[in-house]
Amino acid sequence: MTMTDSLDDRFDNISRRTLAHYERNARAFFAGTIDHDVSQNVAALLDAIEAPAPWTLLDLGCGPGRDLKTFAQLGHRAIGLDGSAEFVAMARAYSGCEAWQQDFLHLDLPPAMFDGIFANASLFHVPSAALDAVLAALFATLKPGGVLFSSNPRGHNEEGWNGPRYGSYYDYPTWERYLVAAGFLPVQHYYRPPGLPREQQPWLASVWRKPNVSQRTEGVEDRA
Repeated sequence: MTMTDSLDDRFDNISRRTLAHYERNARAFFAGTIDHDVSQNVAALLDAIEAPAPWTLLDLGCGPGRDLKTFAQLGHRAIGLDGSAEFVAMARAYSGCEAWQQDFLHLDLPPAMFDGIFANASLFHVPSAALDAVLAALFATLKPGGVLFSSNPRGHNEEGWNGPRYGSYYDYPTWERYLVAAGFLPVQHYYRPPGLPREQQPWLASVWRKPNVSQRTEGVEDRA
């Protein structure tokens, strides 16, 4: 077994154990999160998209379909993606939208399909050593000028098991380095819940854009 094989096995074990937790607790998770207000995050994604609406949106880590249904009700083509088979079935039933079962560590996404990606409380489950590859897949599936929204529990760049789930907890400068290295341009970031002191805002939300052709050209000229 090579070092790469060993690392892949470790990642797959992390993913299996984390997804097993959600599979076991899918109904309780739905009941506990259905009323969460993430309208600020939905608006942050949609307000940043510059293409004419309606949009094709990917809800990455869609869970039981709460936000997927919101996007569909707003008139967009919304597609969910989750590694949990139970969540995918629930999302289809609850939202009426298409939903794909895919592990984040083995994404198989069409090129340049989406105007926006909504990664709400999902990307933090990716081990840091696998994050570059995941972000590359998301970058490739966005249209030029497309937007990625992410919201993660923030921390001091530690990672590991939190009970039955694995998490990576970044501060903003570190998260920005990962996203910029993947080719994204920063749009904005903020902390949640709104209106509280920073120590009571455990969530880091951020918005990123895939450069369009003119932005890539400007970047080359700026460096000349």
